[in-house]
This record gives sequence, structure tokens and C-alpha cells, in this order.
Amino acid sequence: WINSPPLSKSDLKGKVTFIDIWTFACWNCYRSFPWLNSLENKYKSKNFQLVGIHTPEFDHEKNRSAVEAKVKEFKLHHPVMMDNDFAYWQKLNNQYWPTFYLIDKQGQVRYRFIGETHGNTRKSNAIESAIELLLNE
Repeated sequence: WINSPPLSKSDLKGKVTFIDIWTFACWNCYRSFPWLNSLENKYKSKNFQLVGIHTPEFDHEKNRSAVEAKVKEFKLHHPVMMDNDFAYWQKLNNQYWPTFYLIDKQGQVRYRFIGETHGNTRKSNAIESAIELLLNE
């Protein structure tokens, strides 16, 4: 884990959790980071947690210090888990970078969004509406 001690499902219970699956050689992932950072800031006073899961596409992306450098470069302050063995990727039956999963306060995956995302777009507005819906449940 980067930026956090290891998180468990119980640490996230009662929070709406937004998971970002990314890898450091993915430009679409990088271009989504400004929006993700604004999202984290927007909901920081709510029961909301952003969690990054770094799942490498290539062997050189398994290097912790390289991932840490990208986390620092893109000013990511949320917890980032390294998924070098693809355990979480497989558990989620994921296929794409980036993919975003929105999980409700009871720990159930409620939404999945695929692909690069920017603020003030139809896609980001739909995601933020879904976050608001889950926060208000």
C-alpha cells in the first residue's frame, strides 16, 4: 500500500468507496487523475473514500518505487494498493485501464465505469450523480 496502511473491507464499511484501477504506463489513466483529485476533494467531508488499485500491464510496472514516483508526480493522496498478482483485477473480472468501481456503504459493487474521464462531462456528471445517490442512501 502507498499513502495508507493496508485497508480492509471493514475499514471501508459505512463509506461510499470509489475504486480506480490503473497502471502507470496508461495515458488514459493519467488524464483521469485531475478529475479524480477534484472528486476526492469534493467529497472529503462526506463518508467517501477513493482507493487506487495499481494493476500492472507489464513487468516493469511492478516496481514499487516507480509506482510511488507516479503517485507523487500526479499528486495522488488517496490510498493506492499494488495488485501485482492481479488478485483484485481477477476478483472484479476487470478487463480495462482505467476502470472505476463505485461501492455502496454495505460493500456491494453498484456501478462500473470504463475509460478516461474528465470533469464536467456527461460521464463524470453521471458518476458524481451515482456517488450522491449512494451517499444519500
